[in-house]
Amino acid sequence: MTDPDTATLEAELRAAQLGADVAALDRLISDDLLFTGPDGALATKADDLAAYREGIIRFTAHEPEELRLRRVGAEVVLVALRTRLAGSYAGTPFSGIARYTRVWALERGHWRIVGGHVSVVPTSIDSPEPRDYGE
Repeated sequence: MTDPDTATLEAELRAAQLGADVAALDRLISDDLLFTGPDGALATKADDLAAYREGIIRFTAHEPEELRLRRVGAEVVLVALRTRLAGSYAGTPFSGIARYTRVWALERGHWRIVGGHVSVVPTSIDSPEPRDYGE
């Protein structure tokens, strides 16, 4: 997979999230997904699909500001995405900037998300420039 292919998969994922397209999400997400939400809770694929199917999570805006891709061998791509989001969670509206880290891996001939994390970016951090934390 080339980087534009990963960008295409990320666009497919974003469209599926905006449209609550459970079939597309099912295709793009690994059965063994491990995903950490902004509250620190670990979610599975079943949890994620149920949230979309039941309308617990609804996105009305998902506007990428920065997308960085890093290939880790032939079968893994690491994605860092900064995006402006709006929608509702369990009936409570939200909007703001989020930072996703996702791991895409080749599983049985298909690229799927196998892991990830999302964090809310505090409003005091308004620059999309990367920061050096001494790592």
